[in-house]
Amino acid sequence: MSKSEIDALTAEFFGAFDNRGGKPADVARIRRLMIPGGVIVATGPKFTAYTVDEFVEPRVELLGGGRLVEFAEWETSERTDIEGDIASRFGEYRKSGVLDGEPYEGGGTKTIQFVRTPEGWRITAFSWYDRP
Repeated sequence: MSKSEIDALTAEFFGAFDNRGGKPADVARIRRLMIPGGVIVATGPKFTAYTVDEFVEPRVELLGGGRLVEFAEWETSERTDIEGDIASRFGEYRKSGVLDGEPYEGGGTKTIQFVRTPEGWRITAFSWYDRP
């Protein structure tokens, strides 16, 4: 069933940022979850489009360098549409951690685009909007 595969891929995506309990975040796994040439877009506060490497590298440092600890992000609701070998997911999420010694939390909306490849479902693009 494709929906369960997309659910698992999405959970693995959110799990890439988790560094709770002193475990290292595995942000580099985003490279494996996405197709080469995938696109990542933040809509605010400053609109930014990233390549996969441009997105991953600063987050490896942020989540591994001690500035952001006890961090996790999780989906709170979602709607997934699948048509053949393409899928789109629109979901709400929450996040929390400790940034520069201060409690940090927030949430927003993410949209994730998927394609079925010979190796299984992969992310082609994702965008997010953080609520102030």
